[in-house]
Amino acid sequence: MKIDLNADLGEGCGNDAALLKLVSSANIACGFHAGDAGTMLTCVREALRNGVAVGAHPSFPDRENFGRTAMQLPPETVYAQVLYQIGALAAMVHAEGGKLQHVKPHGMLYNQAANDAQLADAIASAVHDVDPDLILIGLAGSELIRAGKNWGLLTRQEVFADRGYHSDGRLVPRNEPGALIDDDNVALAQTLEMVLAGRVKSIEGEYVSVQAQTVCLHGDGEHALLFARRLNAAFTQRGVIISAR
Repeated sequence: MKIDLNADLGEGCGNDAALLKLVSSANIACGFHAGDAGTMLTCVREALRNGVAVGAHPSFPDRENFGRTAMQLPPETVYAQVLYQIGALAAMVHAEGGKLQHVKPHGMLYNQAANDAQLADAIASAVHDVDPDLILIGLAGSELIRAGKNWGLLTRQEVFADRGYHSDGRLVPRNEPGALIDDDNVALAQTLEMVLAGRVKSIEGEYVSVQAQTVCLHGDGEHALLFARRLNAAFTQRGVIISAR
C-alpha cells in the first residue's frame, strides 16, 4: 500500500529543509499568501535535490492574514490569479531541470473551493490550461475533486492529520471548537484510520467514509518535525510506502 505525504513549504516556518527529508510531495507557496521569488526557487531546488515531487500552492491575494480571509471574487479573476501563480512556479521548476507535478490550493481558497462548484471549476480550468498532466489535490469528496475530474485532470484526495471533520466530510472551520487536534496520539490514530480503514470519526461522533490518497502535514514549528517522524515510523511499521508516484 502507498500513501503520499505532503507538506506546505516556503511559508517562512523554517522547517522546510528538514521536512523535505520526511515527505513525498512539497506544496510551495507562490507569493500570494507567503513566500517570494527567492524562497520559491530555494524550495524548488531543495525539493528536487531530495527527490520530492514539487507542487504549486496558490492562494487568494491575502498576505495580511496568511490566505485565510474569505473572498468572493469573480471566477475569471480567480482563474487569472491561479494561472499566474502556477505559471511562476512551473517556470522555476523547469529552469532547475524538473517538472511541476501537482497543484494544491491554500487556506480559504482551498476551503471555499471544497463547497463552491463555480470556484472549483475556475481553479481546475486554470490547472488544466497550464498543463493537463498536472495533478489537482483537494479535500476528499469535495467539489474541487469533482471539478478536476470534469476537466480530465488526475486528482488526489487529501485528508488532514490534525484537523477535525464534520459528519458531511467538511473540515471544521478554524474558528470553531474541534477544528484543530492538539494531541499527537489522537492525530496519529485518526490518520492511520483514514489511510488504512478509509474512514474518520466526525466531531458529531459519526464515522465518515474518506478516500485518503495524500495526507497533509502542517509544517509549523519543531512539533511538525516530531509528528512527521512518528507518522513515518507508523506507516513503515504497517508496511505503508510513502510515495508521490
